[in-house]
Amino acid sequence: MGIGIVLMSVILLLTFIGPFIVPNDPLTVVMSERLQSPSWQYPLGTDHMGRCIFSRLMAGAQITLGVSFLVILTVVIIGIPLGLISGYVGGRLDAALMRFVDGLAALPEFIWVIAVSGFLGPSLTNMIVSIVMIKWIGYARMVRGIVLSEREKEYVLAATVAGTGTWKILWRHLLPQVLSPVVILAALDIGKIILIISSLSYLGLGAQPPTPEWGAMLNDGRPYFQTIPELMIYPGVAIMLVVISCNLIGDGLRDYLDVRSR
Repeated sequence: MGIGIVLMSVILLLTFIGPFIVPNDPLTVVMSERLQSPSWQYPLGTDHMGRCIFSRLMAGAQITLGVSFLVILTVVIIGIPLGLISGYVGGRLDAALMRFVDGLAALPEFIWVIAVSGFLGPSLTNMIVSIVMIKWIGYARMVRGIVLSEREKEYVLAATVAGTGTWKILWRHLLPQVLSPVVILAALDIGKIILIISSLSYLGLGAQPPTPEWGAMLNDGRPYFQTIPELMIYPGVAIMLVVISCNLIGDGLRDYLDVRSR
C-alpha cells in the first residue's frame, strides 16, 4: 500500500499544481507547431493540432481524477442509505429494490453504461450520470448483505428491545459496520471508474473535443499510432499509473481494515 500511496500522492500533487506549471494553454491550437518533438517549450511535444501534450495531460488529470472522485462519492451517498434501509426494513421495499437490482445486474456494468450514455447523448455530464446510475448497485447490494447478517445479532436486538428508533439503530449501530467494506470497495472501484471514463471518452461518448481528457486524448492520437505512438502512449501511461496506484491502495486497505482476513 505504501507504494500506491506515494504514487497517488505524486499524481495528486501534479494535478493540483498542474495549472501553475504548464508552459502552454492546453486548448490553444497552433497548426504551425503540430507534431513537434519534445523541447523546452513543449516538454512532451505537440499533438496533431499543435497543442502542448504536457499541458493537456496536466489539465486532463484534473478532469479524469475529478470526475472519478465525484462519481465514487455520489454512488456511496446513494448506495449506503438504500442498502441500509433495504436490509433492515425488509419486506416489500427490499423485495422490489432487489428485483430491480438483480435485473440490472444481468448484464455487465460497462454494457449498461454504454447503453445509457448512448441514450442520453455524448457529453461529460451525461457520462457521469450514466456511471452513477449503474455503479450504486454494487454498494447497495453489499451494504444490504452486511445489514442482513448484523440485524440478527444481540446488540441490534437489544437496541430494538430498549425502544431505540429505527434511524438511530441504522446510524449508530449498523452504519459503522458497513463503512470499512465500503471504503475498501470504493478504493478498488476508483481505478475501474477511471477506466470506464477513459473508455467512454475513447468511444466518443464522454468528454468531447477539445476537452483534454485522457481517454479523449487516446482517441485523438489513434490515427497517428503507427507514425507517432507517443500521442497515445503518454495518456495511456497516465491512466495505467493511476489505476495501479488505486489498486495497490485498495488491496492495502483491505488487508488493514478487514479483520477476518487478518
